[in-house]
Amino acid sequence: MKKNRALFLTAVASGTMLNPLNSSMISLALTSIQKDFNLSFTTVSWLISSFYLASAVAQPVTGKIGDLIGRKKTFITGLFLVAISAFTAPFSTTFLMLLLMRLIQAIGSSAIYPSGVSLIRDNIKERQASALSVLSIFASAMTALGPTLGGFLIVWGDWPAIFWVNVPFLLISLLLGWYMFPKDPPRERESIKAFLSHLDLLGIAFFAGGMVFILWFLLSFESKIHYLSGITGVIFFLLFVWRELRVKVPFIDVRIFKTHRRLSWVYLQFIVLNIFFYCLFFGLPLYFQDAMHLSVEKSGLFMLFMSGMSIIISQITGKWIDKSGVKQPIVFGALLSVLGAIILSLFFIKAANWWQIGLILAVMGLSYGIGNVVLQVAMLKESPKEMLGTTSGLFQTCRYLGSILSSIVLGLIFGSEVSSENMEILGGVLIGIGVVSFMMSLWFTGFKMKSVNVGHG
Repeated sequence: MKKNRALFLTAVASGTMLNPLNSSMISLALTSIQKDFNLSFTTVSWLISSFYLASAVAQPVTGKIGDLIGRKKTFITGLFLVAISAFTAPFSTTFLMLLLMRLIQAIGSSAIYPSGVSLIRDNIKERQASALSVLSIFASAMTALGPTLGGFLIVWGDWPAIFWVNVPFLLISLLLGWYMFPKDPPRERESIKAFLSHLDLLGIAFFAGGMVFILWFLLSFESKIHYLSGITGVIFFLLFVWRELRVKVPFIDVRIFKTHRRLSWVYLQFIVLNIFFYCLFFGLPLYFQDAMHLSVEKSGLFMLFMSGMSIIISQITGKWIDKSGVKQPIVFGALLSVLGAIILSLFFIKAANWWQIGLILAVMGLSYGIGNVVLQVAMLKESPKEMLGTTSGLFQTCRYLGSILSSIVLGLIFGSEVSSENMEILGGVLIGIGVVSFMMSLWFTGFKMKSVNVGHG
């Protein structure tokens, strides 16, 4: 493994990057899809919301499946599901068909991350924290780079190109993973009934029901609030907690949120981080195209300021964490988000030159790159080793929850019109979210427990 470490990590990283890449890349394609299928923005936004909803449920589920049938099998199966969507979605004749392919893409890419993290944990023993940080760098880079890449792809081949681009990454991950990943350890054969009992299907159903109805409730804020769906969602989540506290093999052991409070706090802060930045990933391209009347290519180039800076700072942050731990980067990254939001509110709309807009977006990229890397490393260090697959899946669920909430925020602000006035409102909202994130980072670093230090992890 020492000799093949780079190839092993390439196999894992090129697979795990597919979910964040596809989650952010579609932002610049929404306008084109909306016109092709003659849809409203609210309808086409389900390509975003449904992706994260499916991923939010699928991540912990596939993490548990990996525990049961083996990491390699789950990883490879996820790649095949993404391949099905990549080759089928471009030929969608209806919006419903395209939405179905996005759901398959979400489920397949969700199976890859928890399996990939566990494969690294089980097979790379030296400098494990550095190896795990590679996944964070790839994920943050692809999340940030997605809008820029999507812009160029749409110009080249319209919206179907954002599905074709998955193919080379799939081939790299599949070929390397097939030969680099060791075979899953043999397991005793068991009946389908016994296998399903380990999955806790009723718990999964309660969890999924709660997510669907709460999302329905939140989306209803754009028109007439649907209180019944909110109440139903809460009931499903209460049933989920009741079920998980009593079942012998729970889908998610909810006790972990009480016994590992620092881990719970990392989850909450990661949700806030993603609400903040997905408002930018999805909101800025809309503003560039609809309010500033820029082309897709120019919109993508502007987003490159944020994505490029995020990629650069992610690599530096990994070394910073190895040297000093996570406390300083967590606070600094959150503070940068507040400063960036203030600068956005004061100067973005009034910016007269392209370099002024680029500088503002670069500050945002610094904050995202630091926050995404450091919170993932903190999650890994606060997770019990025997539950790493589940906790990794839940961490990604938090990303999707933040993304879903960001699409709701944008729907409420930009629902009627994408304008400079509404952009100012978004800036004010981001300042508030940034302050919350900063206060949470201070709480985390001041918590009187053994500090997280990955330098010796």
